[in-house]
Amino acid sequence: MDTKFFFLIASMMLTTGCHKGVNRLETDSPMVRIDTVRTTTGETTLQFPGKVVASKQVNASFKVAGTLKHVCVEEGSRVKAGQLLAEMDATDYQVQLKATEAEYAQVKAEAERVMGLYADNGTTANQYDKARYGLSQMEAKLQNHRNQLSYTRIVSPIDGFVQRRFFDAGETIGAGMPVVEVVSVKSLEVEVNLPASTYMMREHMKGFSCTMDVMPGQKMPLQYVGILPQANANQLYTLRLALDDGSGRIAPGMSVWVSVEMADSVAACVSIPATALVKEGDNIYVYLYGDGSVTRNRVDVKALRTDGSAWVGGTLHPGQCVVSVGARHLTDGQKVRLLAPVSKTNVGGML
Repeated sequence: MDTKFFFLIASMMLTTGCHKGVNRLETDSPMVRIDTVRTTTGETTLQFPGKVVASKQVNASFKVAGTLKHVCVEEGSRVKAGQLLAEMDATDYQVQLKATEAEYAQVKAEAERVMGLYADNGTTANQYDKARYGLSQMEAKLQNHRNQLSYTRIVSPIDGFVQRRFFDAGETIGAGMPVVEVVSVKSLEVEVNLPASTYMMREHMKGFSCTMDVMPGQKMPLQYVGILPQANANQLYTLRLALDDGSGRIAPGMSVWVSVEMADSVAACVSIPATALVKEGDNIYVYLYGDGSVTRNRVDVKALRTDGSAWVGGTLHPGQCVVSVGARHLTDGQKVRLLAPVSKTNVGGML
């Protein structure tokens, strides 16, 4: 019994000692995976998902308040510029205009009488000025009430189609409230959301085109319109490109893949896995591997690619090795151990 107990205690101590040795080794030399720095020669095109949008989108509204009498269009209806979209009950504005027209006629007659007397030296200059200014005020009031009556009708400002109608007949609406949304059909645009790294390279963009799943094999040219200088809530910058659709088959809302051709200067960068990038403060680093240890190296990110790679500038050269897995927990000069490469016949290390 004593002998068995002795061997049990010895076995436990040996096991504990081995675990401590492994933990110490793992702490001093973490496991990492490395990848080779590659050249980007010949890879001067970036690709991003995009969406077709209307270049013009108008929310048509009344300039005066009132009760909606009739909406003349339905959602999806095609409309032409100047076509009636909606009108409101204009009774109150018609009564108002008639009253103002009567008042204007009276003031005009009195003003003309006073100005006639003044021409014959029959009244003072003060009375003449009052009559003239009074007539000018009434003319402005009359024009204002004529405008208000005309504002009870909405016409389409552009050729397009009705995207939405927000109200129905009989509802009371305020001035400026959207009644009908009209979207242009004559000119289309493509919107693309760019990451900050690509936005910083906007001076190097020199050509744009797009493809669509619904039109396979067709590459359509795009024209640069502009990039919004402020990022959206997702920290992305919106690139706007004009699309010349001669077929008439493309509509707003369709998805596209946009290719952005970059200048040759971008091709001088090197390509590394995006997982190799480590952000510390305002700087971005990678860890170069050599002789069992790593060296921290600052890089300038030029673009993040959809294939999981990153284009970077700096002092990296093709053929060097960077830590692509485990870089976030390293320090400059630290010793590391390499993970075994993944076998093509044992994907995921399940065997």
